[in-house]
Amino acid sequence: MTAATPQELAPARPDVRTAPEARLGRWHGRQMDPRRNGLNVVRLGLAVLVLHAHAYYISGRGVGPHVDGENLGGWAVFGFFAVSGYLITGSRWRNPLSTYLVHRVARIFPAFVVCLLVMVAVVGPIGYVWLHGTLSGYLTTSTTPANFVWSNLFLRVNAYDIAGTPADVPYPGAWNGSLWSLYYEFLCYLVVGLLALVGFMRRSVWGLVGAFVLSVAAHAGWPHGVATLLGGNVDAQLLAKLLPLFLGGALVERLRHRLPMHWAAAAGSVAVVAGAVWLLDGWGAQLTAPFLAYALIWVGSALPIPDLLRRHDVSYGIYIYAFPVQQLLVLTGAHELPLLAYDVVALAVTVPLAVASWLLVERPAMRWARRSTAARPA
Repeated sequence: MTAATPQELAPARPDVRTAPEARLGRWHGRQMDPRRNGLNVVRLGLAVLVLHAHAYYISGRGVGPHVDGENLGGWAVFGFFAVSGYLITGSRWRNPLSTYLVHRVARIFPAFVVCLLVMVAVVGPIGYVWLHGTLSGYLTTSTTPANFVWSNLFLRVNAYDIAGTPADVPYPGAWNGSLWSLYYEFLCYLVVGLLALVGFMRRSVWGLVGAFVLSVAAHAGWPHGVATLLGGNVDAQLLAKLLPLFLGGALVERLRHRLPMHWAAAAGSVAVVAGAVWLLDGWGAQLTAPFLAYALIWVGSALPIPDLLRRHDVSYGIYIYAFPVQQLLVLTGAHELPLLAYDVVALAVTVPLAVASWLLVERPAMRWARRSTAARPA
């Protein structure tokens, strides 16, 4: 995945005009202001980190730096899921299931479907002509453009190439290696949506703590018997890997009134995550997901950003369009530039696509969803 998402999720609206106070014993301070924060920039940074991680693969420079078996893109995805868990849980706890699902579908699906169409109408033909010198046979060569769209239409990505392209490039057979994570993010949406139907989950945070602990146990126990019980199902394995990050963010949201935003606590959280990753093989990030979420939320609460970036979230567009842009740039030879220069060129080409996705698809879809559900009671 390298990343998700989309993340891309509208900040929860509070019941008051300013961020309320949070207290933990004698320690007190402010919660993150849900209306004036830098989470859009946090997610934008994570999307750019995914772009950078993919640049190693796409340009033929190997796999890049890894930490605890994850490349930089994988860690960015962890961050996306933690932040999404925080935002999504607040939305779910304030809305009935029907409203919540309409909002979630409107947030993730329209831009995703448009991206698929752009890939078969623009990206695939360019790659096919570059490879064959003609468009003859483009519509009938496996994987056909129609099959590409249909196979991937419901978020689970089953096809990465279009008509046998890209080919003769350092990373062949995949036009968009970022889309895979969106399926698992939507599954996390469904998990939180269903958990909130349980009265105990709504009344007490301990229910959510129990769900988080079970998710960590499922991931940590995957090599030790859980995989056998589930027949080695890859979807279950990836969900078990990412769900703890999402529920970690959910826990921070449910405890927000007890967790003041403070730099020292954020620094301590980073130290806890680093220690767990160092000591535990492959599941330290999952175990300390609430600490990771807290650190990212603190960054979002402390970042001073202009209103333009606060009101416009292009991180999802960058996430879904960067990979095909990077592959197209390979056809021009841009991947032979120094890695950071290649990153800058790819980002410069991707940003207009992300802005168009936000202005023409994502924001209108979310506005429609809000209008269509405005009269529904909680």
